[in-house]
Amino acid sequence: MPNFKRFPLCILLFLIAMTTNYAQITDPNANSKHEQWEYVLESSGDVLQIALPTAAALTTIFKKDWEGTKQFAISYATSIFITHALKRIVRKERPEGRNLYDAFPSGHTTSAFSGASFIQRRYGWQYGKWAYLGAAIVGVSRMEGPDGWHDIWDILAGAAISIGSTYLFTTPYDKQAISVGFYSNGKETFVLGIKYEF
Repeated sequence: MPNFKRFPLCILLFLIAMTTNYAQITDPNANSKHEQWEYVLESSGDVLQIALPTAAALTTIFKKDWEGTKQFAISYATSIFITHALKRIVRKERPEGRNLYDAFPSGHTTSAFSGASFIQRRYGWQYGKWAYLGAAIVGVSRMEGPDGWHDIWDILAGAAISIGSTYLFTTPYDKQAISVGFYSNGKETFVLGIKYEF
């Protein structure tokens, strides 16, 4: 049976590599006041806000961690629901006078931090630190990209909602290290097996 011990990290690194290739976008307006890195940053944030929760969900599936799948679905749905409800209640205007009133909190940041905080909470800091790095890139991309869709308060609120939801609904993964089996042929043979996984 394959060892999925490093699977969360592999998924995350693969998705980040895909993000880098996707993000090689050129400025459609040659006379723009924005630099190329700003477009790459914004595109990376767009991809990572989907890649991180996808990595979290796929990890639970490949590890056959069905309890984790359920916990992630509940925590992710809760954080997205709260975020979009607050957008309609608060009606904060987007930066740069766009005349759009749905800035608070950041949906991209909520999505990214939901995936990152789940990976950290369920599978530990070994994987979570890299997931949080990706989520932080999403937050920065929402402020520093050429469109500058959010300010710091929108980003912090999105992160707080998703981390709070994760910690409310997710428990650390506790794979049973010891399994016990028993066999009897109904006569004189009895076998007790103990298996310990490192």
